[in-house]
Amino acid sequence: MNTRRAFVRNLSALAFTAPLMAETPKVKNKICFFTKHLIGLSYDDIAGLAAEMGVDGIEAPIRPSAGHIAPEQVVDELPKFVEALKKQGLEMTIMTSGINEVSAEQRTEEVLRTAAKLGVKRFRMNYFKYDLKQPIWEQLQAIRPKIKDLVALCAEIGIQPMFQNHSGQDYFGAPVWDIFSIMREYPADQFSFAFDILHATCEGGKSWPLEFNLVKDHIGAAYFKDFTWEGRKLETVPLGEGQVDPKYGQMLMKTGYSGPISLHLEYLKGDPKDPAVLKEFREAHARDFKTLKGWLGWE
Repeated sequence: MNTRRAFVRNLSALAFTAPLMAETPKVKNKICFFTKHLIGLSYDDIAGLAAEMGVDGIEAPIRPSAGHIAPEQVVDELPKFVEALKKQGLEMTIMTSGINEVSAEQRTEEVLRTAAKLGVKRFRMNYFKYDLKQPIWEQLQAIRPKIKDLVALCAEIGIQPMFQNHSGQDYFGAPVWDIFSIMREYPADQFSFAFDILHATCEGGKSWPLEFNLVKDHIGAAYFKDFTWEGRKLETVPLGEGQVDPKYGQMLMKTGYSGPISLHLEYLKGDPKDPAVLKEFREAHARDFKTLKGWLGWE
């Protein structure tokens, strides 16, 4: 009898908890945004804007030019930036760097060790460029040792290098296949793509799903941004107003991708210290973030 009563009690408990379990939200990817358009603002102001958006962190350019902090300032300044983010419950999800090899000139070890100690888990590498007057395949093989040394250092430090597929006639990685021929030799947590759907669409046209499917197991971060063609010139635009296929968001999610997603708003221009400009930026942040969540199926 006691056994039967216990069984009924347990059955009732399961019936009660099952709906709660079903309603438990799935763990979502961390969302950050690229802060290039906010260069000139204080660390606290940038962190405050990020908190307003409801993101988990930022992708911050820390590099020789077009960055918040130059490499020679990293030891002193990066801790201040990370602390400002922490006060808002945020992180530096991605550090965009000027690093593509282990060298004293790039301050590779100093910058990466400092970042890793502060909890930065991944960084976007700087580009390599082809000399179109020289054989392409030989140039691709020539960067193998540089990548090998950088990946080894990063594995020892505890930070993940990522390579962005940037469009352009002379960019390594523009066609995706070239860099992946090297990347595939490493585990994804040691060397991955910062997969940029804008540049994949620009370069691949209708074939971007092919490139995506090729590298989908080596995506360390997913970049979302949009563009239109002005004649032969690429112009960045708000997400959802250009050539990038909204279906990409659901396609990405269906792979089980669990890494960070970075929203880029490179079409935003102007001095962020100007209140009118900053108001425009805030509105753009909210609009594009809402579009992004729709693409991902989160709304």
